[in-house]
Amino acid sequence: MSVDLSANAGTTPVREGYRFDEARLAAWMEGHVADFAGPIRVAQFKGGQSNPTYRLDTPGRSYVLRRKPPGPVLKGAHAVEREARVLGALGKANFPVARVHGLCTDESVIGSWFYVMDMVDGRIFWDATFPDVGLDERATYFDAMNRTIAALHRFQPEALGLGDYGRPGNYFERQIARWSKQYLEDEAAGRDPGMDRLIEWLPTAIPAGDETRLVHGDFRCDNMIFHPHEPRILAVLDWELSTLGHPLADFAYHAMMFRMPPDIVAGLGGADLQALGIPDEYAYRDAYCRHAGRPPISEADYAFCIAFNFFRLAAIFHGIKGRVIRGNAASAHARERAASLPRLIALAVESMELCR
Repeated sequence: MSVDLSANAGTTPVREGYRFDEARLAAWMEGHVADFAGPIRVAQFKGGQSNPTYRLDTPGRSYVLRRKPPGPVLKGAHAVEREARVLGALGKANFPVARVHGLCTDESVIGSWFYVMDMVDGRIFWDATFPDVGLDERATYFDAMNRTIAALHRFQPEALGLGDYGRPGNYFERQIARWSKQYLEDEAAGRDPGMDRLIEWLPTAIPAGDETRLVHGDFRCDNMIFHPHEPRILAVLDWELSTLGHPLADFAYHAMMFRMPPDIVAGLGGADLQALGIPDEYAYRDAYCRHAGRPPISEADYAFCIAFNFFRLAAIFHGIKGRVIRGNAASAHARERAASLPRLIALAVESMELCR
């Protein structure tokens, strides 16, 4: 069974357990959002499962609200205040993000911290082949994504006021250690020889040199809003995983789409790129280097970055498998993720072999 990412599109009536006092929200917005004029009509986006996301419609305009989930949350998790901060900093630098109107840390308003930003109208592509775009235009849409992630990585975090947004340096070492620990500690999900090989090999193959930039962490085509008619990105969404990290790790995560089976997440694995008018993976990688103003990435370093990202995603899916086995993630979606784990591990091992 494939995963239909487009099922996350659109809104639904606010779900049970996620409702709040709309009058209290309107009162807060009157005091914190310039030119706000109610009344408001609230709907919940189908996506945004980690941080619930709502559409707020008024007679004059629309907004988006992102909040921490109701109830107790783990320390440091669901940090909407970090999202609001990075959006504000990037907006001032003219990077394509939605404008943030305000952050509320008063839980008495709707029950948890939240922020309000502009509603950006445009197109979201849930299928990485961009089937709704003409054949002769697809390359320009891919170039827009490429230029946008390259522009993000050109920023110096300190210049954005984000020098303390994460731990600088040693990104690969810290990430490998984190996900290895999670994998090894989840005994219910079992062990896999491929993962064990990756855990042994990855720390020994980290490329020389170190860089620190602002990274998005989940830069995919379905996390962007494109102009309704032009190959132009109006807003990059979902900054929940953003931090300070290595730009090549962030780009390689994005470039995994060329190898990713489309039934796992939005991917191009197995697609006839030439027939689709889409640049191939290596042309796309070289274009990123030009746009980012950096030297070409060696084949070995690039293969490592791809292997690292497939390993990271496999570790996440391994955790989902463990939750399914323990009975606290029994949805069909979670089971599909768990069933995809062997293919992710195989893709990570394949990239590892290219480094040797």
